[in-house]
Amino acid sequence: MDHRLSVLVQVDLGGAYVRLVVTGCLTEVNQHVLHPLVRRARTLIPPVTVSVDLTAADHVESIAVDLLRWAVDHDGTLDGAGVG
Repeated sequence: MDHRLSVLVQVDLGGAYVRLVVTGCLTEVNQHVLHPLVRRARTLIPPVTVSVDLTAADHVESIAVDLLRWAVDHDGTLDGAGVG
């Protein structure tokens, strides 16, 4: 299986949110590439809510979501970010 990951960044022009729409496969091995994207999105329009939308992903490993949530929860620069 090809475990490519693609991310579309949606920015609310009102500055209320930034959504990262993930397509492809989110795995334990590649979930770390989302960390800097969430961090960068967080700095676009502070304070803004950043969410990771996995509903369009073809394949999502639960451990990848757990690791991503842990990273977001333990990175002080990501306050207000959410994974869903």
